[in-house]
Amino acid sequence: MAVVTGLRERGQRVDVEVDGARWRTVPVEAAAHVGLRVGLELDRPRLRQLRRELRQSAAGSRAVRALRARDLAVAELDRRLERAGFTGGERAAAVERLERVGLVDDRRVAVARASALAARGRGDAAIRWDLEQRGVAEELVREALDGLEPERERAAAIVAARGRGPSTARLLARRGFGEDAVETASGAEE
Repeated sequence: MAVVTGLRERGQRVDVEVDGARWRTVPVEAAAHVGLRVGLELDRPRLRQLRRELRQSAAGSRAVRALRARDLAVAELDRRLERAGFTGGERAAAVERLERVGLVDDRRVAVARASALAARGRGDAAIRWDLEQRGVAEELVREALDGLEPERERAAAIVAARGRGPSTARLLARRGFGEDAVETASGAEE
C-alpha cells in the first residue's frame, strides 16, 4: 500500500511525496478535503476521493477562466463545462460555488446584455431571443426588458436619425422591433 511520506505547500498547491518519491502536485483545497497527511495510506477509496476533488477543482478553474473574458449566464457556463467533459455533478458544484460568491449572476447578465443590445438599436424581440439563447429565465428576461427605455422610444430615435420610410421600417423589423414601431417608421401611422 502506498503511503504519503511528505507534503510541501507551495502557494495554493501541495507537492505530495509517496513512498519517498515525488508523486504529484494537487490544489491545497483538494488535499484538505481528502485529508492528506504524512503517514496516510492511499487506498482505493481515498484515491477515488482525491480524483473527484481534483476533477472538482479543475471544473472550478475552467469556469473561472471562462468568466475572465465576459460575464456568462449559468446555463452558458454549464454548457462550456459540459463541452470540456465535466460531469453534471462537477458542473453543478462549480457553478453553485461561483454563484455563491457572486461571480455568476443571471440577473446581472440579463440587465447588462439587454442594456447593451438596446444601446445598439435592438428591439425587445431580439433582446428576448438573445437572453433566452443564453439560458436566462423568463422572469429575469421580463425584468431586464422592463428596465429598458420603452421600445417605441428607442425606435423613434432610430427613425429620427434615419428618417421615415420603407428602408427604416425594414431595419427595425430586422432588429426585432414590434409591429407598432415598424409601422411608425414606415410612415403608415402619423
